[in-house]
Amino acid sequence: MAEPWRDRARRAVEWNWRLRSVGDPRPHYVICGKDALAYYVARAVLESELPAGGARVTVVVPERYRSNGPDVAGLRGVRVVRSDRLDVATFEAAGLAGATGLALLHQDDVGNLHAALCAQAVDQRVRQVLRMFNGTLADGVRKLIKAPVEVLSDAEMAAPAFVAAALNEVDPSSFQHRDKTLRVARRADVRPQDVVCALAHLSEAQGVELLPAEQAGADLVLAEATGQPPGTEVAARRLVHARRRRRPVAVVMGAVRGFATRKIGIAVMVVLALIAVLGALISRAEDVSPLEALYLTLVTTLSGADPDTTKAADAQIMQVVLNLAGLALIPLITAVVVDGIVNARLALHTGRLQPARAGHVVVIGLGNVGTRVMAQLREYDVEVVAIDKAPEPRGATLARQLEVPLIVGDAALPETLIAASVADCQALVVASTDDVANLEAALAARDLRADLRVVLRLFDGDFAERVEETFALGVSRSVSYLAAPAFIGALTERAVITTIPVDRHALPVAEVPVAPGSELDGRPLNVVNRDGQVRLIARTPAGGAKTIWWKDLDPRQVIFAGDRLTVVARRRGLDWLTRQCAPPAQPGPVSRPAGPVQGGVHAPAAAPPPVPVQTDSGADAAHPVPPVGDAPTTTNGGPADEFELTHRHDGTGEGS
Repeated sequence: MAEPWRDRARRAVEWNWRLRSVGDPRPHYVICGKDALAYYVARAVLESELPAGGARVTVVVPERYRSNGPDVAGLRGVRVVRSDRLDVATFEAAGLAGATGLALLHQDDVGNLHAALCAQAVDQRVRQVLRMFNGTLADGVRKLIKAPVEVLSDAEMAAPAFVAAALNEVDPSSFQHRDKTLRVARRADVRPQDVVCALAHLSEAQGVELLPAEQAGADLVLAEATGQPPGTEVAARRLVHARRRRRPVAVVMGAVRGFATRKIGIAVMVVLALIAVLGALISRAEDVSPLEALYLTLVTTLSGADPDTTKAADAQIMQVVLNLAGLALIPLITAVVVDGIVNARLALHTGRLQPARAGHVVVIGLGNVGTRVMAQLREYDVEVVAIDKAPEPRGATLARQLEVPLIVGDAALPETLIAASVADCQALVVASTDDVANLEAALAARDLRADLRVVLRLFDGDFAERVEETFALGVSRSVSYLAAPAFIGALTERAVITTIPVDRHALPVAEVPVAPGSELDGRPLNVVNRDGQVRLIARTPAGGAKTIWWKDLDPRQVIFAGDRLTVVARRRGLDWLTRQCAPPAQPGPVSRPAGPVQGGVHAPAAAPPPVPVQTDSGADAAHPVPPVGDAPTTTNGGPADEFELTHRHDGTGEGS
């Protein structure tokens, strides 16, 4: 079972007085990953204003790897440990003992589970955040790991945004908190009394304005779910009802075109045309009716004719040519049959032998994200055709269960897209793990149909935005960018309830407890709302009283210690609110023993004397003496503790 919200919130207010290793009051996070998700999580932790002194971040990456997006090892302000194995030795070298949190963000469910068990052997109290696709395995992990653990799926969080973009709707994000269910909707689709708060004002001139001051003019709102279906479900029903009937003639012609190869088809057509011309000439020469001419032509072509020397020369020549055409036609018919059987077997195996479709959605890439998108579309009863290079991708089994045709082939080739009827589809979702292949497939699809709606997955969020603006390929999405806020909230122990994607931004919904003696203790509620940063939607009074929702909130009400404030915020605004609700800073840091864990208890370990080390900036820095023996290396090839950079947030930049 996941950890209760109140327990997560209680530990969130203990931010400034948790035990730290080797006397450093700053929280220490260990992040294991090499893709864009690890990059966004590490960057957000570095830029976090909690506490004011910044955070220490150690990133564990493989010795040699090729990043398909922003390089997490290239972030300034992190300590980089290079190791191909996430084992006990690697975690000890990364300083996991005494760390605040551990994020295991590789795209390998079993590998992340093994790493979590190894981390548990190093420190049983460190909070772990795991990235997993398999829901059944995730439930088992929560039972196996004794340390506080949160298991999240980036594909599950990002898939609704892809589905909504494919159906030309807003993201169908909905969540339940306390006694209410809230969802994201267009203002025109909900009643005014159900609007909780304004989320964004969308305009082509000014772009996206998040949490605007003008509540009435916002296009996107957070509303109470009152039994009315979300916009994506309504759009899916409309698509299903409006799906045009399949055209029988087009289906037959398509089957004929795919029955034989082009060369054999041309040869057959030439022979048949020759026979038709000669048949017409015989009909005129013999002066017979059309039916009799057809009979004479067929008999002469297929069985030959008795020689007749009394006929005219032209009639004899036509008779000989017809006999030769008949000799050529029979093997051609045999070749067509054999070729058609072979092509049909291959087409059935690869999924290319498909009837013509219209109004469906084509999903390219049945990996983690593509599989989730396919499943959600089928839940809405939307017809789906899948394309993947691999004969047995991750989602092949689910595709067979949902009766989704799977075409095996390169999506950048026109014949593959034609087999999936891309020219007549409702939308194309390109969700493979290769940015180059995704872009090629999107451009090839646009060649078939210029106004096709394309939902494109790209790893780098900045690259996705520029591609969307430059190539006008519809909507570009970065899965890591959409999922990162939830992973950041789980890693930093904030009570993040959910994350709302808005265009290329993400708004976390969080419940923040008010600690005694904090800045907000005794202040009115109106100080919580900050235009563009924080919007208060509910307050739960101390002592477990009934939650007061937005309709009954009085900005003059006083905030007391123990209250819980539910807000929609940007990341920077959530940082500010959490600081305002945190207890006063302790007089001094309390050192946490950094020795090995024995039976769940940390064994004492003496800290080695610091030694000066020359950093890249030329300044001397004091670091512990590295451990003796083999250890993973850092960016400069030395021992793990030889090189370390720290980052202190200067208050600039925004990365919501």
